[in-house]
Amino acid sequence: MLHILLYLLLIIWCVLHSLLISMPVNNWLRQQGATLRGTYRLIYSLFAGLTILPLLWLQYSLPQEIIFAWEGWLRIPQIFLLLYALIFLIGGQLVYDLSYLVGIRQWQSWQQGEELPNLPFTSKGILHYVRHPWYSAGIPILWAVGPITDANWPSRLILSIYLIIGTLLEERKLLQELGEPYRQYSKQVPMLFPWKGSLPLS
Repeated sequence: MLHILLYLLLIIWCVLHSLLISMPVNNWLRQQGATLRGTYRLIYSLFAGLTILPLLWLQYSLPQEIIFAWEGWLRIPQIFLLLYALIFLIGGQLVYDLSYLVGIRQWQSWQQGEELPNLPFTSKGILHYVRHPWYSAGIPILWAVGPITDANWPSRLILSIYLIIGTLLEERKLLQELGEPYRQYSKQVPMLFPWKGSLPLS
């Protein structure tokens, strides 16, 4: 019963996480005052982080039986998957404006009475290979960290599907906010997996 409750709560978390930053919400925020627009992203980040913690605690407190473990020669593909994830996590950290993504920069601009910053766009570094390096790293992390059990494989599957759907929703938002430059960029660089290698971008 607790397993089913966990999976339902996880699906609800994924849906809320997407809805609260969807295009209708973003369009609504543009019509609100500076206070809400300046604080919303930071509140959203805190809400998302704090609400996933009890779900993770519930996940690891359940009795579990291992159905697959990265042992023996399987350590080799596990290491490759984790190295891939590490490279794309670090690559994303080097090119993303983390203070904007979390909402700190918007909050600081609101505090100082400045105009709120626009969504930054760059195609440098790791963004020559994929458009969403952190989502790309998230999928191998979900499956390569720790043993897969009868209790956690549905959670891994739910979150993997969520990462893909979240990427598609993010694409819609970026196209609306950044327009033609992002449309041209998306034609050249893959969304999640670097099957084209590094590309000279125009």
